[in-house]
Amino acid sequence: MTVPLPYEIFVGLRYLRAKRRHRTISLNTIVSVAGITLGVAALIGTLGIMTGFKEDLQAKILGTTSHIVVQDRTKDNLSEYDALVARVQTVPHVLAATPFIFRQVLLTSRSAVQGIVLRGIDPAREVRVTELGGNIKAGRLEDLAAGASPVRAEGEPAQPAETKVPGIMLGKELSLRLGAFVGDQVNIVSPVGPPSALASIAATPKIRTFTVVAVFESGMYEYDASLAYISIPEAQKFFNMGDSVTGIEVKVDDIFQAADIARSIETTLGVPYWARDWMQLNRNLFSALKLEKTMMFLLLVLITIVASFNIVSTLTMIVTEKQREIAILKAMGATRQAIMRIFMLNGLVIGLTGTVFGIPLGYTFLWLIERYWTFDPTVYYISHIPVHVQALDVILVSFTAVLISFSATLYPSWQAAKLDPAAALRYE
Repeated sequence: MTVPLPYEIFVGLRYLRAKRRHRTISLNTIVSVAGITLGVAALIGTLGIMTGFKEDLQAKILGTTSHIVVQDRTKDNLSEYDALVARVQTVPHVLAATPFIFRQVLLTSRSAVQGIVLRGIDPAREVRVTELGGNIKAGRLEDLAAGASPVRAEGEPAQPAETKVPGIMLGKELSLRLGAFVGDQVNIVSPVGPPSALASIAATPKIRTFTVVAVFESGMYEYDASLAYISIPEAQKFFNMGDSVTGIEVKVDDIFQAADIARSIETTLGVPYWARDWMQLNRNLFSALKLEKTMMFLLLVLITIVASFNIVSTLTMIVTEKQREIAILKAMGATRQAIMRIFMLNGLVIGLTGTVFGIPLGYTFLWLIERYWTFDPTVYYISHIPVHVQALDVILVSFTAVLISFSATLYPSWQAAKLDPAAALRYE
């Protein structure tokens, strides 16, 4: 046994199809649907691109830096760091940990000078915490610890007790700026050196020669242009740190739970140690990206709001045309609420139809951009625009479009509901 549809649905769908002498109403309905469709497609396309860029940036940052950094609140260095690493690795959800040293220095070559961030690492353990090993474009990461033989003139024999020059790994852009590649030598200059013999107040800069043993490319210009690596023993020796490090890098199994895991690490280690997750370390950047995505969403919602104005005009015209029919319905016993539901259904159908067409149009737009819009990676650091559409974004866009369309029906529906049947039929 079939259940008949409520008459409001039947009448409302009939009203969307105008009579032959009122083609303008049908055209306005199509334009309203097209406006909602374009608004939904633009919102999905923009949010998909914004999310893609955010996740691509996040992947590049986490490919070079760790998920959590542990340091001492009271001083710059950590002593007995091997025992601390062992304790950190006992915390649930921690996959690996490694010590590191962090300093700012000058790097000089035969042709250029550059201020950089120098990191001391343990190559064997670093590859278990970050993606640095997979970013090597030339040379070998293992040579940081082994060092390199000194450069000799052509034909010069090797010395029996020849000592190796310590190795350094440069970012791709830094290597190009300095004109220093694998096998070339560079000098690290620290502004804080041992006290000068000539003046007790001043300190002479400390300089040491290193051989470039590898070049890496992280995909982040800021890292590739200002970051270099040496081994922890060489960094300790150069900065007179003794047997201490700057902090401990930690890798976890779920990057989105890093904040909770960082609190667990603090609880395990106790005072004075503190742990900061990757979102805290890059708070300004990700906050700016989130704000930008929110503002783009709000601005593009204006497209849907503009389309909703056309819904208002369409329904107002339908109410004007259908005054006689509305009066007859009310005379037959239709309530104000029933009349309002008829015209609200019109707006809801327009919003749902536009949303149904807009979602695949937005996906098609993103697919075309991702497939056919390519870039030179040596200039833009990306070969194509990263795209990722989240289900929550699609639901939010769809709900917003339908809600705006439905809201646009309230005034015309109220106008229809308050129509006086006697006044409408007076001259019939």
